[in-house]
Amino acid sequence: MVSPTAEIAVGEGLEESSSTTPDQVQQLVAKARVAQAVFETFSQEQVDAIVRDFAKYVYDNAESIAAGAHRETGLGVYEDKVAKAKGKARVIWNNLKGKKSRGVIGEDEDANLVFIAKPMGVVAAVCPVTNPVVTPMCNAMFALKAGNAVIFAPHPKAEYATRDLTRAYRDILNSHGAPEDLVQMVTKGSVQTTQALMQSADVVVATGGGGMVKAAYSSGKPSYGVGAGNVPVIIDRDVDLRDAAEKIVAGASFDNGIICSHEQFVLTPEEHYRDTIEQFLATGKVWFTDGKAQVEKLRNVVFHGGHLNKDVVGRPAREIAAKAGIDIPESVRVILLPAEGAGTDDVLAKEKLCPVVAILPYKTFDEAVEKAKANLLVEGAGHSAALHSNNEEHIRQMGVALPISRLVVNQASALTAGGSLTNGFAPTTTLGCGSWGGNSISENLDYKHLMNVSRIGKVITHKKAPTDAEIWEE
Repeated sequence: MVSPTAEIAVGEGLEESSSTTPDQVQQLVAKARVAQAVFETFSQEQVDAIVRDFAKYVYDNAESIAAGAHRETGLGVYEDKVAKAKGKARVIWNNLKGKKSRGVIGEDEDANLVFIAKPMGVVAAVCPVTNPVVTPMCNAMFALKAGNAVIFAPHPKAEYATRDLTRAYRDILNSHGAPEDLVQMVTKGSVQTTQALMQSADVVVATGGGGMVKAAYSSGKPSYGVGAGNVPVIIDRDVDLRDAAEKIVAGASFDNGIICSHEQFVLTPEEHYRDTIEQFLATGKVWFTDGKAQVEKLRNVVFHGGHLNKDVVGRPAREIAAKAGIDIPESVRVILLPAEGAGTDDVLAKEKLCPVVAILPYKTFDEAVEKAKANLLVEGAGHSAALHSNNEEHIRQMGVALPISRLVVNQASALTAGGSLTNGFAPTTTLGCGSWGGNSISENLDYKHLMNVSRIGKVITHKKAPTDAEIWEE
């Protein structure tokens, strides 16, 4: 593998010293519109060939891409970024290939309807510092699959990574005889520049902080955003504790906890509380303390002044412990801490974008669900929850009771809530949180959200209109 300290490739195409001003955004959008008009003439096969190559580029170059992103942002884990790049490229393309997105895409014979896909135009894609390559890859694949152009607005602290991807994608477009300006990006942007882009594009995908998402919804354009994650995970009484612990650790440790769907707060049966902790420790990747002084030090480090400390986001467990004056082994990937309660009873019940996980015992499953709900109502409503259970009644009870858009069952939430090869969630990097999270969708963003669909409606010749008496009969 390429070392995470490798130099970031600069490449050719976009001037490194250039800076996009709000006024210049209009030029980018104008070029995108010209390119998109040409793209309208491309066949489904031509479109799919480009979209496939977008994914394959990231898959084939995952090591160097991960090295650049890790070096530039300093967040997460190099090896996990490699796995994420390969995994998302694989699963997103697997989900897109073979699906119609040009011209007639389907018919409903019973309703006598014909569905015709139409592009939206220019997509403004606001990308986060936590995912500066895979998120724009996903956005570009969805945008172009639906016939659109896309303009990235990267986070200032992750611009090189997104710039290199943009250059590579423009080269791919050129190799397919497609206009390079189907993919562009804002360079050295600002809040004002991003706002100008959102206001000038036809549709906005905002993957980032709450302020940016609100700005997207205030842009006057159709927008898709995300909400805060704060995944509670319940361990039911009928499961293998070792299996559940291993999956939770895999999710919570991945990329040092910067995945919004990673497990944050474990609820386990009170009679299995100590056994659950032992199974976490048995993974060899977890450090646990129930010493009140140490727990309080770590609580204050993670939530400085009651708010998430930006200096722990995406940082290794050992570094976070050191900030609290605690020395833990280098092998530790997750810090496990006992919570004093759920909801407002302990700040550890809030979202922690780092490998720190809280644990709390419960008496009844109903109580566990209520505690999970209390956490979500403090932070994370609309996002996700996880459950390890073989009890179908409990699975459905939790799905009904919680204000969530997805319940991840018997899987590592961080690795599968955004879609996987073995579940039915649409593969994505943008997880909608519904009205609970201030979002317009309560599902995973997909290419279908970036297309308009015209419907041809014809008379249903085999259908007899009911009489008024038949309509109103009880």
